[in-house]
Amino acid sequence: MADLNQNSGPTFGIVSRITELLEPLTAEDREHVLRTVATWFRVGLSPAGESHASLPAQQAKSPEDEKFSNRSVLSVKDFIFEKNPATEAERLACLAYYLTHYMETPHFKTVDLTRLNTEAAQRTFSNPAVASSNAIRDGYFVSASKSGYKQLSAMGERFVHALPDREAAQQIKQRMTSRRGRKKTGIQGDGEESASQAK
Repeated sequence: MADLNQNSGPTFGIVSRITELLEPLTAEDREHVLRTVATWFRVGLSPAGESHASLPAQQAKSPEDEKFSNRSVLSVKDFIFEKNPATEAERLACLAYYLTHYMETPHFKTVDLTRLNTEAAQRTFSNPAVASSNAIRDGYFVSASKSGYKQLSAMGERFVHALPDREAAQQIKQRMTSRRGRKKTGIQGDGEESASQAK
């Protein structure tokens, strides 16, 4: 805020109001708002130290790019066809992505995904509860703040966004899964060390 107070000019009031509105949000929500607005006004916005030119073409587009691009918004049927998921868990992740970004429904239950699956004219799930459990096991879903609801995980979002480039999607999955594994190992190590010290 110190830098903002030193600024002047016609845009200062707008910047100040935007800053005030963003202040109570989390860092993740602030980034989402800024990227959505930047995409809407077609203004370039890249993460610090990272240029879009260095990213693969499929990853360079944000979910907001897909949502606000010149082409008409994809139907769920076309979206699933375009992403081409290989397993039922991946198809659930794609449906969750569509709910989140195209229907503004970030929190969902399995029944919401099965209804959308029917709308997409896809094969029925052999066992929706098992497919949902597999999506959680594979890291695509996490529990939402609303009791009984799930939401797309950060890894699930990046995985679906990379599709249909399966190699890029698998690299994202492996990278983020190994990161989770390292965190778990670190927690266990701390516990073991504490136990040994207690002895």
